[in-house]
Amino acid sequence: MGETPPDASMLAAFNLNCNIMDSTTQAFKTNSAAVAVLAVTLFLLSGAPVIAGEGVPEPPGYRMDDYRAPVPETVAGATTVSTQQLKAMIDAGGVVLVDVLPAPRKPPNMLPGVPWMPVPHHNIPGSIWLPEVGRGKIPVSVNAYFRDNLAKAAGDDKARPIVIYCRIDCWMSWNAAKRAASYGYTAIHWYPMGIEGWEFENLPLEVNRPVP
Repeated sequence: MGETPPDASMLAAFNLNCNIMDSTTQAFKTNSAAVAVLAVTLFLLSGAPVIAGEGVPEPPGYRMDDYRAPVPETVAGATTVSTQQLKAMIDAGGVVLVDVLPAPRKPPNMLPGVPWMPVPHHNIPGSIWLPEVGRGKIPVSVNAYFRDNLAKAAGDDKARPIVIYCRIDCWMSWNAAKRAASYGYTAIHWYPMGIEGWEFENLPLEVNRPVP
């Protein structure tokens, strides 16, 4: 005996259920996407500094230009540290903090006699500020300036922990960390979140001046 074919009402009910399931699935996908977008938007609106360098490869040498751009997650010869790790290092004591942000330069078109008052620079308390040492190519004099001040700050101890930073997405701190490691220092740490990352966690800053 053959099976009884479904009547029109059964087919209509089946199609209705399928349509309801399709609509529910689509609504779920739409709501999930909306929640994801909302989460990202809220995170960005929070002002949290974000390193956009995931997947950026390390160059074989130094970065030569365009220093404010996404950076790699690592630097050869150094250890990358987070804000929490840096704070723990500072609390433990004995760490050398090196800010390598370039110092502001007097505008060349300023009229004679007009006082130049650059904005005070704030960085992590206890730091030494060594500007210009993070450029891709540095003069012999700047190289000697970097070497001498690192040796002085570390007490000629090349195993002493040294943390190098500037700002977020700043290749100058990456270059400087790589350069310091080339001098033979074995405990170089790189803090890529920089001054913005430190300040975002409501940690203190202080006014500083470049080492002459």
